[in-house]
Amino acid sequence: MPEDDRHSPPSHVTHETSHTVHVEASAATARIPGHVAIIMDGNGRWAAQRGLDRIQGHERGTDNIRRITHAAGQLGVKHLTLWAFSTENWSRPAEEVQGILRILARAIESETGELHRQGARLRHIGELEALEPTLRQSVLDAIELTRNNSAITLTLAFNYGGRREIVHAAQAIVRDGLRPEEVTEEAIRQRLYAPDLPEADLIIRTSGEYRMSNFLLWQGAYAEFFFSPKLWPDFGAEDLIHAVEDYSRRERRFGTITSSSSGS
Repeated sequence: MPEDDRHSPPSHVTHETSHTVHVEASAATARIPGHVAIIMDGNGRWAAQRGLDRIQGHERGTDNIRRITHAAGQLGVKHLTLWAFSTENWSRPAEEVQGILRILARAIESETGELHRQGARLRHIGELEALEPTLRQSVLDAIELTRNNSAITLTLAFNYGGRREIVHAAQAIVRDGLRPEEVTEEAIRQRLYAPDLPEADLIIRTSGEYRMSNFLLWQGAYAEFFFSPKLWPDFGAEDLIHAVEDYSRRERRFGTITSSSSGS
């Protein structure tokens, strides 16, 4: 939930099973990104357009996580990272922040069991210390329950900021007493919130905004970007398929020259 949101779902939720055939067909023909990360933007605007409270937009956004996770798993995506709450979001009105925390608590309670049954592994990046103890423990319990699952890894970036993550790594390097010549990219990577989280292949941002907003600054160095005009609560399985199909048509060069390009 970067600038204008958090999570979301739709009031017109499309049944997951209705998309299964299309998703599987797309997975058979597209080059599937191993790690998809999404900036879930637009909950507040979605609510405002309907004369609803912002919290109702966040509730819709949270519901949407289920169907997008299901669609990503059907496509064969192995890692899905969703930005739920940024370090900057604490500056929002206290009523909205508390509402978001209540939504998180309800979602952990109601969704963890189903995620576990579907073989999803739940992880967290960011800093949990700011959460009240009961909610923090609920998150840790959900992570522990699903730790051995392997169908898809769902990573929630909550109280997360890309710069803060790099500072976190730098502080660990100082604590560990590394010499200057020992400070390598690998040394930094090992001290990120989740060192084994693969670099992002595809980063999607909803709501028509065109910026990273401090998201996965390290892991997204070579990511492909897809910007959707849809507000997050309206972003469905078909939109995810479209983003993945667009990704599959791109040529990733990582700064090198491939045989099919003249170089630039």
